[in-house]
Amino acid sequence: MIRDDAEALRTAAGLAEEFRPGASGRDARRELPRAELDRLTATGLLAITVPAEYGGADVPAATLAEVFRLLASADASLAQIPQSHFAYVNVLRQQGSDEQRAFFFGEVLAGRRFGNAQSEAGTKHLQDIRTRLTAAGDGSYLLTGVKNYSTGALFADWIPVLARTGDDDLLHVAYVPADAPGLTVTDDWDGMGQRTTASGTVRLESVRVPEAHVVPHHLTFTGPQLHGAIAQLLHTAIDAGIAAGALAEAVDFVRTRSRPWFESGYDTAAEDPLLIQRFGELDLRRRAADALLATAAHAVDAARADLDDDSAAEASVAVAAAKAYAGSAALEIADALFEVSGTRAALDSLNLHRHWRDARTHTLHDPARWKIQHIGRYVLNGTRPPRHGLL
Repeated sequence: MIRDDAEALRTAAGLAEEFRPGASGRDARRELPRAELDRLTATGLLAITVPAEYGGADVPAATLAEVFRLLASADASLAQIPQSHFAYVNVLRQQGSDEQRAFFFGEVLAGRRFGNAQSEAGTKHLQDIRTRLTAAGDGSYLLTGVKNYSTGALFADWIPVLARTGDDDLLHVAYVPADAPGLTVTDDWDGMGQRTTASGTVRLESVRVPEAHVVPHHLTFTGPQLHGAIAQLLHTAIDAGIAAGALAEAVDFVRTRSRPWFESGYDTAAEDPLLIQRFGELDLRRRAADALLATAAHAVDAARADLDDDSAAEASVAVAAAKAYAGSAALEIADALFEVSGTRAALDSLNLHRHWRDARTHTLHDPARWKIQHIGRYVLNGTRPPRHGLL
């Protein structure tokens, strides 16, 4: 059990150091990080947002974001896997009944992992979700549908499934045990980046779910909410972590392996004033991404303490700004790794391109251009961002 913020951060930093040496090899071989995820789970880190009244550390968003940044700086794929876990812990916190919270928070404290079965291929928005919960007439539902990009499902004990009920056509989350009859998880993810997230396909064929395991997620968006801001904050932390990891790789390569350009007149590449200038520019980008991440996390914590339409809007805009910036910083730094390191850095055997592949893949999750639109509308006209899971 992790009891406070300091312990959570120490644990995350220690795990990052453990996971970093093997991250490149796991990516190159597409070797799923089962042992590493079990190690992470065993530390208690996945339970740090369980509310204090249920026995958890209830850490603030600022701590959670830094935990994700640290993990992603070592292995962006591994950091991505528990993102949905924390998102669906938050769903229970917001809309779960007392009985549901007691049961599922107990599961989390006991080391159980939540996965994700949310997105569906061919849909434009969560409102287009086709997966159905049909009342069976005996106090349970039958769940049918196909989900894609189901990060974490392959490693999960419980798979939260976003679905519509046949009664009211409103969105609910059904928490389904991973070994439920009729549920299958296929590891068919073949993305160029984040190769070891196992973001594959979940199929549900008349899976029986008791009513006690179904949460009315649609209620989340009927008033001021932080569900979207918290979920996006963790994505932002992953991008900031990728930026930090790529910059650290570039520093090590230039210090230890790069040859100085003959026109520089220096004995080592690290003495080249043009390279020094470029590293200064890249570190500014990295520091700015970290600062915006911290600012956004504090805005989320402030809104949680006094939630209304205005504080929720401030949090969403702060997170949107951080996400848009961190994504571009991760891409620039991961690309510049090769610019500053030279030709040898492009060797496939070194796998330094994993940082760019991870950044490019992860930043496609949702378009930054729309975040900038919402920021502009808010700044210029005072228009609050819409209430949905991506803001």
